[in-house]
Amino acid sequence: MDIGKILEKLKNWVNRVLDSLLGPSAQPEPEAIPIPVNDRRR
Repeated sequence: MDIGKILEKLKNWVNRVLDSLLGPSAQPEPEAIPIPVNDRRR
């Protein structure tokens, strides 16, 4: 196994441990989807 694979597995393991202790990492809020409104002035 090369050092890159070991570091990747270690990073994944640390992320899983932190998620289990602190809850899942914060995800950015999804951007609001604009909804077209039929706003005709009379």
